[in-house]
Amino acid sequence: MSTAPLAQPLRERSHGLFTRMVILAVTTLVGTLVMISGTLWLSWQLEGAASAINDAGSLRMRANRVEIDLSLAREGRDHQLPAQLARMEQTIERLRAGNAARPRLLPNQPEIRAQLDRISTAWYEHLKPSALADAAEGASASSYVELLPGFVEAADGLVLMIERNNAEKTRLLRASQLGLAVVASIGAVTLICLLYFWIARPVKRLDNGLQRMAAREFSLRLPVDRRDEFGTLAEGFNLMASELQALYSDLASRVDKQTAELARRNRELEALYDMTAFLNRPADSESICHGFVQRVMAQFDADGGSVRMLDSHQGKLHLLAADGLSDDLIEAERCQDVGECFSGKAAGGQSVVIADLRHQLPTSQGCYRCIGEGFSSIAVIPIEIQNGVLGSFSLHFREAKLLTSADRQLLETLGHHLGVALDHLRLSATARQLAIVEERTLVAQGLHDSIAQALNFLNLEVQLLGDAVARENLTEVRAIVPQLRRGVEESYQDVRELLHNFRAKLDHGNLRDAVEATIARFQGQCSTKAHLAIRDSRDARALDPEQQLQVLFILQEALSNVRKHAQAENVTITVQLGRDFRLVVEDDGRGFDPDVVAAKSDGQFGLHVMRERAQRISGKLAITSQPGDGVRVELALPRPVEARPSRTLKRGLQ
Repeated sequence: MSTAPLAQPLRERSHGLFTRMVILAVTTLVGTLVMISGTLWLSWQLEGAASAINDAGSLRMRANRVEIDLSLAREGRDHQLPAQLARMEQTIERLRAGNAARPRLLPNQPEIRAQLDRISTAWYEHLKPSALADAAEGASASSYVELLPGFVEAADGLVLMIERNNAEKTRLLRASQLGLAVVASIGAVTLICLLYFWIARPVKRLDNGLQRMAAREFSLRLPVDRRDEFGTLAEGFNLMASELQALYSDLASRVDKQTAELARRNRELEALYDMTAFLNRPADSESICHGFVQRVMAQFDADGGSVRMLDSHQGKLHLLAADGLSDDLIEAERCQDVGECFSGKAAGGQSVVIADLRHQLPTSQGCYRCIGEGFSSIAVIPIEIQNGVLGSFSLHFREAKLLTSADRQLLETLGHHLGVALDHLRLSATARQLAIVEERTLVAQGLHDSIAQALNFLNLEVQLLGDAVARENLTEVRAIVPQLRRGVEESYQDVRELLHNFRAKLDHGNLRDAVEATIARFQGQCSTKAHLAIRDSRDARALDPEQQLQVLFILQEALSNVRKHAQAENVTITVQLGRDFRLVVEDDGRGFDPDVVAAKSDGQFGLHVMRERAQRISGKLAITSQPGDGVRVELALPRPVEARPSRTLKRGLQ
């Protein structure tokens, strides 16, 4: 199959199509501008000459007007002779100087200029002096009149010469316009022909080639007979045709290859899904490892497999699960040093794949016991988590087998999944142990704050009773025995109360009934009057079972302190059910000094127990009291911070 890239360098172009079109356009533009400029120049000259003809013709009129004003001057009548003389001179000077802006241009020919000079000389040297002399003398005869016919004839001659020059320029202008039309016609035809040969015909050839290519005629090749952009396109077309021909001829094999690759990836995804579902089932570590080994062996057609866990403190590898291995091999490798075999190297985070163990040289430590079991290939993969390596798992093959990079990647992914599952089991066990320890701590504190103090009191009373009996003081004995009876009864009540607290279970939303039952039991144990106030709102949030249970424990402990220590007549319990939960227990008993209680190491009145329970549910517990002013216990559970949806999520919801 041809692998020539489409970006293969093409042969250099001599003159590109764009360059030729630019040259043609510039040439046409320059020629057109030159011809248009010539016609404009001729038109401008004709317009200026026409104005000059008017001024030249006015010389005759002004000369005659001077003669009229001269006659009026002789007769003594009003005249404008000086003004007429000045206008005559201005006309002559305008003809001599010209005016390109008006325009007024005298043709630039020697004979016309000479004729104007003769007229100017005749005026300034003969006619003007004669007119001035005649006006001054007032004679009847005038020399000006005698000179006037010659001056008029000279002015007529100037007008005639300018008109002949204009006639020649007019003919030249018409010839230029005709030539411009001929050149435009020839240029249009030439441009059409060039565009056809330069663009239309190559485009048509490419279009025909594309149509034949669409009909799967991949053997088509376009002739490359030009060295411009279309030649480059033809070469690119030929390269594309070669590549398509090669691709189409090899399409079936590529489809089969891609289908096989897709099937392999589907098998890998199925294996990962099956393994993930299996690892998420509740089971112990040994069951998980046995199931893992069996599934990996089935996925890779292995004849044996094992899972080993790393003891980094002792540098040992412990065999946790095995399948397909003999009992002797399992017993020999149940516990081994990290550096004793390939499993130790994999436990260091490096995958080990050996295609043929028979080519490996065994060491004195017996690293290759599996060779004696008839295995020829081995693959050892680390069991990794984010923070390190937990161990390794291995696959054994009786036939030499070479694993691909995709197989290695899948094995490493499976090892990571197994590591996450085992680490999750470890973390779950640790969490359960911590929960048990924490609950035991609370139980111990509850026993210490209730039964332990009562037993200490009974111990002292028993000692006093023994002393009284030894002294045969029956009066003191009769006084101590009732106190012992009350102490035993209080201890019995404390035990029953603790048992009730330990067995308490709540369903979701059953806090109101539990609070009412707790207060009813409190009123049956003592003479203190309890008043319950529950304030509910529409936006009240429901507490989860753990929060409800701890709230109930705190309420029971607070009421127990009221019963045992407060000597109160009334106790008020306020429960506020809203977005922020609040519990307030307030009595009118004797109270206590917080500084004195805080200084005691035994933590009386169960204050530490209530604070720790409040911390478990992220609550805030405030206990305020003064001697003789009762005790106020307030528990507040602020609402959790609600996560605001992102802008992308908001747009999706909209």
